[in-house]
Amino acid sequence: MWGVWALLKISLEISPERRSSLRSSGSGGRMDSLPEAVLIRILAFIPAVDLVLVCRLVCCQWKNLVDGAALWILKCQQEGFAEEEPAEEADNWQMFYFLNKRKRNLIKNPCGEEDLEHWGDVANGGDGWKVEELPGDFGESFPSDGVHKYFVTSYEWCRKSQVIDLRAEGYWEELMDTTQPKIVVKDWYAGRRDAGCLYEFSAKLLSEHEDVLAEYKSETIAIPEDNDGSWNEASHTFSDYGPGVRFICFEHGGQDTLFWKGWYGVRVTNSSVMVEP
Repeated sequence: MWGVWALLKISLEISPERRSSLRSSGSGGRMDSLPEAVLIRILAFIPAVDLVLVCRLVCCQWKNLVDGAALWILKCQQEGFAEEEPAEEADNWQMFYFLNKRKRNLIKNPCGEEDLEHWGDVANGGDGWKVEELPGDFGESFPSDGVHKYFVTSYEWCRKSQVIDLRAEGYWEELMDTTQPKIVVKDWYAGRRDAGCLYEFSAKLLSEHEDVLAEYKSETIAIPEDNDGSWNEASHTFSDYGPGVRFICFEHGGQDTLFWKGWYGVRVTNSSVMVEP
């Protein structure tokens, strides 16, 4: 294998003029003579950015392989993004790979581990927002591991939001304008078993100048006083939203319905915004 890697390194370092000279003289045919399936397996070990920015420029054969589906299907399989026999055919396997590599929660501090850090436009109605440990008084444990805290509202409306800069998070303009990947927003909310509360969440897709291009707003959800304290998921998926999306604004909030001093309002945690392949 070292010999193959050496050939690959040489091919990347040789100037285009020298490569052309070697091909015409028959001296540089060792890489060209490799079966395409073998070359694809070699290229699949190279970081994706180098494939696009470097390897694609080596020669027409490599350009065709980097632009084709087979190489990216193999990379997706190697990293667990696709099964050995993919159940679904992606429209663009290269984009599918890059979106999977970048896939993560774009909301910072979703569970209150850093108090209200990263949250803006904070409205502290009543006694304001507070962070508490799960499960809390008259509450229930969160349905999955890794979530240990939640935000809780008070007796007047509390609200907070985050604005996500897609370019700063690695989602460039052409990707958002042409591929228009799905944008999935989720939130989890719960009430205390001994108090009723209200809850809302919304999300907006914004342009460069923060014009609203698409918007979702939940109904005001009323949780009765005799609720079971269980956690519920709210979600919305944006798709086919058109070009120009540069920011995502996530907002949620609520209050209690008994107007008790303290923190008896809706509880929220594990908020997420993800750009999906």
